[in-house]
Amino acid sequence: MVSTRRTVTLHGHRMAYLESAPADGDPSAEVVVLIHGVAGSSATWAPVIERLEHDGSRHRFLAPDLLGHGESTGPSGDFSIGAYANGLRDMLSALGHRRVTVVGHSLGGGVAMQFAYQFPELCSRLVLVSSGGLGRGVSPTLRLASLPGAGVVVPLLARSGALGLGVAALRAAAALPLRPAQRVSLTEYARHAGSLTERAHADAFVDTIRGVIGPWGQRVSGTDRLYLTEGLPTLVVWGRRDPIIPVGHAYRAASLMPGSTLEIFDDSGHFPHCDEPARFAELLAGFCDATEPADLDAESLGPRLAADGA
Repeated sequence: MVSTRRTVTLHGHRMAYLESAPADGDPSAEVVVLIHGVAGSSATWAPVIERLEHDGSRHRFLAPDLLGHGESTGPSGDFSIGAYANGLRDMLSALGHRRVTVVGHSLGGGVAMQFAYQFPELCSRLVLVSSGGLGRGVSPTLRLASLPGAGVVVPLLARSGALGLGVAALRAAAALPLRPAQRVSLTEYARHAGSLTERAHADAFVDTIRGVIGPWGQRVSGTDRLYLTEGLPTLVVWGRRDPIIPVGHAYRAASLMPGSTLEIFDDSGHFPHCDEPARFAELLAGFCDATEPADLDAESLGPRLAADGA
């Protein structure tokens, strides 16, 4: 497998992504899309992709930078879950991919669920990793970011250097003699916080947070539609020590998704794919190899929707 940074232009905006394809360029290789969380980028998936490359995976992996994140530009105003799902659909259409396994971490999990709901004909499998959109619980820090004035405060913290000091503190903490998973998580938190020193990233962060989180917790939930995943191979992965989104969401989600598989990483926090990339890569590859891709469309969902409303 060979990893390459690429870009595609969508509606006049540059969307960057990391692509890892089989060395022989097999055009029939199944496509797996890896979606990062808020303030993140495709870099969060690099350890997993490296491991998959090492193991000789036969899948094609695409890890996009969501618009307004990483190296992707983004329009101002619409950073909703639906808009992110639409952007993912547009990227896949532009690249000529018709059906994919979609993997989402944190906010990316919410985007993955929305994508599967909006475009069932494009989704062959669903993997949720410490996903948002499955309950109200969320860390106090993200709740604060949803308050009025955050759009002014976050850029001000960046300009004043206060945010940079916080990032430096996180990196220093990651150098202490901690559990490996703790060090990795601190490094990821520093990477995410560091991205907010760029004004465009800070604006996208605040607008995204306001769309999904309020003072009392998460505002957007997909739990009432999880029954529609019947027939869609689904894997839920969570870190038991997750301080951002409670692990209890994983158990509830798995119970609401017929035939889903639940995997808890006991020593991991909010980034199980970074804390234990080898284990996650093996789990993801095994899940894809052991399950047949779904063949769903909007028409096939009709009877379920009618039955639910009866």
